[in-house]
Amino acid sequence: MRSLNIAATGMLAQQLYVDTISQNLANINTTGYKKERIEFQDLLYQNQKRVGANSSDTGTIVPTGIQIGLGVKTGSIARSHLQGNMQNTSNNLDLAVQGRGFFQITQPSGDIAYTRSGAFQVSADGELVTADGFLIEPAITIPQNATDISINQSGEVFATITGQIDPQNLGQLQIAVFVNEPGLQAIGNNLYLETTASGSPVTGNPGADQFGTTLQGFLESSNVDPVTELTNLIKAQRVYEMISKAITKSDDMLQNLTQSV
Repeated sequence: MRSLNIAATGMLAQQLYVDTISQNLANINTTGYKKERIEFQDLLYQNQKRVGANSSDTGTIVPTGIQIGLGVKTGSIARSHLQGNMQNTSNNLDLAVQGRGFFQITQPSGDIAYTRSGAFQVSADGELVTADGFLIEPAITIPQNATDISINQSGEVFATITGQIDPQNLGQLQIAVFVNEPGLQAIGNNLYLETTASGSPVTGNPGADQFGTTLQGFLESSNVDPVTELTNLIKAQRVYEMISKAITKSDDMLQNLTQSV
């Protein structure tokens, strides 16, 4: 009975939908997290009477035909890279990107990863690093005698040095943009990797054409809307219940068939 298999694909699809919603809700407080959105597609069809086929020797055409669907599948789970809210932390090492762009992070392997999380810290060598100790690219080293750090919207890093009147320029931060941001591969730890789908990164100074600006003392919060996610969770639960009833009715029909034989 097709209805059992069709309903099974629907239940599996709704379960994955709930998994995606759970992932979004679990990361509602994750800095720079981008919510996931699931897209469904219908499965193949069985053509018992093909649309447009000849229905007689005189050339009459079947206007609609008979197509029987076989269920649903997950087409993709894409990330929405809409801007999250800016959260004031008053920490001069916290950075957020307003607009397009990702901070560049050097992994231990030497490969470059990308992140929207600008919760940076200083290593024992005075280097600007992530919470995992990965270096930011280009590297920025803060002198031990620095009393204050300031970063402008263009990504220039300045340090106030004891005994010096003018701030010392420590370097220039750069950010990267991609043609297709949803094509980036998430690897955890708030990091993304370049893929063929994302295209090659284009790097530049914050505030330049097509690049966002840096905001010191702020972090970008997750762009997950809890009200929307909870509404979607209720909808997924209702759909799951309706599909389970279809399975129950199909089972009843099979029982009636076996009892009548």
